[in-house]
Amino acid sequence: MPHRSSTTRYPKRATNVSIRSDLLAAAREAGVNLSATLERALTEELAAVRRRKWREENGEAIQAYNEHVDRHGAFSDEVRSF
Repeated sequence: MPHRSSTTRYPKRATNVSIRSDLLAAAREAGVNLSATLERALTEELAAVRRRKWREENGEAIQAYNEHVDRHGAFSDEVRSF
């Protein structure tokens, strides 16, 4: 199946944002694509939010597993060669 860009699956939608005027001027002078930059930053920020949420939701299980390994070792301790 050919790769479809995110713009094919998700149409663009105009919105208004407010940014510092000095940043806007510098971005325009540098030829920065504001839409692409914002999409990339939002994608990264949302991924970070999902990671934090996952760690919060799974923190107890991770802690319990780590305590189990501290007490009993990992299941692979007897077969690993390092």
